[in-house]
Amino acid sequence: MLALSRKENEAIVIGNDIEVTILEVKGDQVKIGISAPKSVPVYRKELYLQIKETNKETVEQANVVKELNDIL
Repeated sequence: MLALSRKENEAIVIGNDIEVTILEVKGDQVKIGISAPKSVPVYRKELYLQIKETNKETVEQANVVKELNDIL
């Protein structure tokens, strides 16, 4: 993992088209802004993990339905 120090209004660039800017620091919270092409999904990690788990469950359910159809 790359660890960087940034102050308010400073940014980092990822690749050619993603920019992460520190907008505000208040106590133990940091507000960041992310500029990225619309084709690049950006999620909070907890939401990303929830989406990933839901997709996994959906695939598992589809496999069960397929197996049942194969039996019938």
